[in-house]
Amino acid sequence: MELLDGNLQLKEIQKLQGHTDRVWSLAWNPASAFADVPAVFASCSGDKTVRIWEQSPSTRSWDCKAVLEETHTRTVRSCAWSPSGKLLATASFDATTAIWENVGGDFECVSTLEGHENEVKSVSWNASGSLLATCGRDKTVWIWEVMPGNEFECLQVLQGHTQDVKMVQWHPTMDILFSCSYDNTVKVWWSEDADGDWSCIQTLGESSNGHSSTVWSLAFNAKGDKLVTSSDDLTLKIWEADIIRMQSGDGYAPWNHLCTLSGYHDRTIFSVHWSREGIIASGAADDAVRLFVESKDGSMNGPSYQLLLKKEKAHDMDVNSVQWCAGGKRLLASASDDGTIKIWELATLP
Repeated sequence: MELLDGNLQLKEIQKLQGHTDRVWSLAWNPASAFADVPAVFASCSGDKTVRIWEQSPSTRSWDCKAVLEETHTRTVRSCAWSPSGKLLATASFDATTAIWENVGGDFECVSTLEGHENEVKSVSWNASGSLLATCGRDKTVWIWEVMPGNEFECLQVLQGHTQDVKMVQWHPTMDILFSCSYDNTVKVWWSEDADGDWSCIQTLGESSNGHSSTVWSLAFNAKGDKLVTSSDDLTLKIWEADIIRMQSGDGYAPWNHLCTLSGYHDRTIFSVHWSREGIIASGAADDAVRLFVESKDGSMNGPSYQLLLKKEKAHDMDVNSVQWCAGGKRLLASASDDGTIKIWELATLP
């Protein structure tokens, strides 16, 4: 990767205003930003709304195309697009998850998922779009099956975390579910066969080189053989598994701790995301955005990662979410307690 050679900057392309409270989360539409399709992303906020933003093909500037409101009655904490980009799931503190469908440019709420006792914190679709996972303050993780006619059926409620579950994330290629929690652990949920029950097959905790405080976020690299986790313990941790073995149907292969990135953050790391070309972005309570890449000089102790750049004062307040655009451009979006979203481009210095 030539990234370490060039002088790179995180260039602010646009600051987007519109939300009237903190912006919690962002999600790029996976069906956008390729070829002739304009890039689209969703943002959700403490103002109980979701906003859909689109880049104008002519002016290249970002505009709010829709405001999804009057559905959730409390903070919308998390949003996620289905793999086809046709459905958007939004998880709220009102204990519901709403499913929105884009019908000719208008978003309609086509389903409401109820079951969590209180705040829903995160929502994630699996790679095929056939399953949805949600998690919340009630310490549970729910797996929902997507049925015809926008019906959703709860397949299983997974119990194992002892505290608030902050985030759920499906593996990018396999039906393996990951959850991270206020109980300082990441749990891996796995089903032996397509119709079988899900169970916790591995817990990444402090005894297995895991985090010593709340785990806020996790993300996979493009290949899916590495995982990065971010925590209130001020570190990022990289984990690795033999996914070839799992993909060949040879049973479960455990995730092993590869390295810890410490000394870079001095406040809680709320969000982490891995770009397709291997750049890890972090968003933290010190208002900064940092980028990390794997070091070239592979030491004897295996791979290590280094700071590519740090954008001080990326926002005026906590950075709650950083998300790379899946398209060809090196675009990163960040969301903050300051109520704004910023679009950045990783560009070479002039």
